[in-house]
Formats: sequence, structure tokens, C-alpha cells
Amino acid sequence: MLIRKLFKFENAHIVRNCTSDRCKRSIHGHSYKVELLLKASKLDHGQMVYDFGLLKGVIKDLFDSFDHAICFWQNDSAEYIQACKTFSARWVALPVSPSAEQFSRIFFYLAQQVLQSTITQNGEGDVEVYSVIVHETDTGYAQSFQEDIENVQMGILGLDQIVFSEQVQAEWTDPQMYENLKQGLKFQNPEVDLQVHV
Repeated sequence: MLIRKLFKFENAHIVRNCTSDRCKRSIHGHSYKVELLLKASKLDHGQMVYDFGLLKGVIKDLFDSFDHAICFWQNDSAEYIQACKTFSARWVALPVSPSAEQFSRIFFYLAQQVLQSTITQNGEGDVEVYSVIVHETDTGYAQSFQEDIENVQMGILGLDQIVFSEQVQAEWTDPQMYENLKQGLKFQNPEVDLQVHV
């Protein structure tokens, strides 16, 4: 079974080496919509794949990190990267270009890492990320699946390679959240008092 959670954010970028001249030479922004699709073959005690309320924690904080931020590819020019850091308190450095395609891989990867580092406590089954769809505009989106995350030709993703500015980190519910994730520390979902024995 699949469930879908929608996230929204505003972001600015340049997509180097693309065909469209406007996109590769000028900073521009989009109103992004991110669809996170989770799958499981078993339902929890609440008869859900995964409680939507749980997605308002670490995953929401990470996705929200991109809101009103500028994203840049770490292989861009040092001058451009420094300008991004100088003129924006909210920035995210990526190991890949900030295209919609790579955003879908980044969000898939981040959600996957959080789920794998979470101790569930309500009988959840084999919950995992099925797909991520990133709408860059109303008419265009990119969608990624597990095989796209593993495809090294699309770029290797790692937690150490995604860098959030100090301002972004300061706005997280737990400013140590990402460091804890990188260190392999576990997140713990709340305990649930069952009202009806299952």
C-alpha cells in the first residue's frame, strides 16, 4: 500500500550546463511541491502505513531546510558559491546540481535515511520510501525511485555531502538533528497507548 505526503517550499538556484540559457546563467526561483510516497505491506496498530503526524518531525524539518534558501552545486565556481553564502543566510550545498531530477533524489535519500534511523513503536511494518516527485512548476516534475538513488552515474549521495547553513540548522527543532543522523544515532517515535487490544 502507498501513502502520499505533500511538502511545499520556495527555493532559488542555477542549473549549470542545462540547455535553457535562462536557467544556466541566472539565479531564479521556483515554488516547489514535493510528494513523498511511502509504501508498506503491513499496517500499524492504527491501521495506517505510517502516521502522517510522524512526518511533521525530522523529515519535515529537513525538507523545510530548502524553503527560502538558495541551493548550489558544490562543483560550481568558488566565486558564485561565496556569493551565495555572503548574500543568503539560508543556503544548502549539494553534491549534485540542484535540478528537479536531483532534488527528487536528494529528498528520497534524506527521507530514506531518516526512516532507516527511526525506531517505530506502533507496530509499523516494512515502511520505506517508494518514490519522490518534485514539481518545479505546475507543468513539470521529476520522479525518482530506489534504483535512481543507487545509480552512481547520476551522482553519489551521502549525508556528509549535503551541507546546511548555520541559519538553517538554527531553525531546526533540534539543531543537532542532522549531526545525529550522520552519526547513526536513532530517532524514536512516541510510544502509543493502545485503546483497543489488537
